Amino acid sequence: MMNLWQDYKVAWIAAGAVAVGVLMSVIVVPETEQVVVVRTGRPDRVYNAYVPGAPFGATDAGIHWRIPGLERAVRIDKRLLSVDMQQEQVLSTDQFRLNVDAFARYRIIDPVKMVETAQTTERVTEQLQPILSSVVRQELGKRTFESLLTAERGEAMAHIRDGLDREAREYGAQVVDVQIKRADLPEGALESAFARMQATREEEAKTIAAQGYKDVQIIRADAEAQAARIYANAYGKDPKFYDFYRAMKSYSISFAKGDAGKTILLSPDNAYLQHFREP
Repeated sequence: MMNLWQDYKVAWIAAGAVAVGVLMSVIVVPETEQVVVVRTGRPDRVYNAYVPGAPFGATDAGIHWRIPGLERAVRIDKRLLSVDMQQEQVLSTDQFRLNVDAFARYRIIDPVKMVETAQTTERVTEQLQPILSSVVRQELGKRTFESLLTAERGEAMAHIRDGLDREAREYGAQVVDVQIKRADLPEGALESAFARMQATREEEAKTIAAQGYKDVQIIRADAEAQAARIYANAYGKDPKFYDFYRAMKSYSISFAKGDAGKTILLSPDNAYLQHFREP
């Protein structure tokens, strides 16, 4: 064995160097990663880059090569990554202080740009955290606490996602979703919040009732004015018929059957009974 080593020592060393060089040159790229090969500090090429809608197995994953010592491989996760926002207090437009906790999901869609600007996905996450907090404060600060309990919450999330996505594109990332894990009032403030909401609703109810009463008065006044115009027009066309009509209405009320036991004493020549004397 020693003779074999001594006889082929140079060959064994050369074979080992070749094997080490081959192993250092091989890049195994799984489906879940994309690899940027950096040569002399600049991105040179990308293996298994993210392609929207690409089916599993139809990508550039597999075995690839690089030049050891001259090129290095930067591995980037192709899956969705998460950035969490530290819980903060946000002041809504109706002066409620809310404890807000949110998170965002993003993926790297431009690995070359990511390597040039942030180097790693960890740094991308660090850059997006304060941006997420700022966008959430700005958007929720323009809304009421009640709106976060309705369908408007989805609209707010869409605005936050779009605002964060614009900033994330600077790092080669795409924000796909933003969600609020909680938006609660501080302890002890829930009862006062409900009391304020109830008082607001009661005030709105009083305002609506007052407006309704005002509308009724206006409608009634318009109706009475219209009726007066109709009576005036009728009187102007035939005063005698108008007097006769008013007398008949008065007789129907004065001599109604429901007023049993009522006695009316009038002299025969009383003007009220003139229509009974007419032929």
